[in-house]
Amino acid sequence: MEITWYGHSCFRLAERNFATVVTDPFDSKVAGYEPLKIKGEIVTLSHDAPGHNFSEAVKGATHVLTGAGEFEIGGVFITAVQTDGVKKKEKVRNTVYVFDYDGITVAHLGDMQQIPSQSEIELLGTVNVALVPVGGGNGLNAAKAAEVVSMLEPNIVVPMHYATPASKIKLDELNKFLKEMGLGKQEPQPFLKVTRTSLPAETHVVVLDYQKG
Repeated sequence: MEITWYGHSCFRLAERNFATVVTDPFDSKVAGYEPLKIKGEIVTLSHDAPGHNFSEAVKGATHVLTGAGEFEIGGVFITAVQTDGVKKKEKVRNTVYVFDYDGITVAHLGDMQQIPSQSEIELLGTVNVALVPVGGGNGLNAAKAAEVVSMLEPNIVVPMHYATPASKIKLDELNKFLKEMGLGKQEPQPFLKVTRTSLPAETHVVVLDYQKG
């Protein structure tokens, strides 16, 4: 399968003969980046905010998912789990989506703010690829993101939701997270291609370059 990042928390997950997923499409006026012009049958929204819920930017969408549940659409099994229980009235609940493409699982952590409980981690099951917010703001900061990675133990981590030259939202730089993971500067890749045989045994961080929508 192929994973492409369009900036902020928006990715496209595509695999031949399966439905294409677009996560957290953004309003470029709010998030920055180029206006999105992407296609996908399934759109998932982690929470209701203009940087994450601009589903009308996705052409061809037949299913827009906004909360917890289990779904099977176009061959993709989706487990959606609510995290960040409401402690204050104004706190936004978050939905984590795990996409199972014929045994390869990708978890999009959305705007997760708090370290999840062990029971929430167990609900997510085995995660091969974790798309993790690392830049603070309303999402995990670098230290919390690294802690969540150690709980999930994914094969691959793709950072998202951090400061870039195109981003309009005030977030931390990626290098804070890379330092937490004990890494230096990483060369960004245009996309991530994942097969069962290509999954590394140890957790590996892959930095993606944001693509124009």
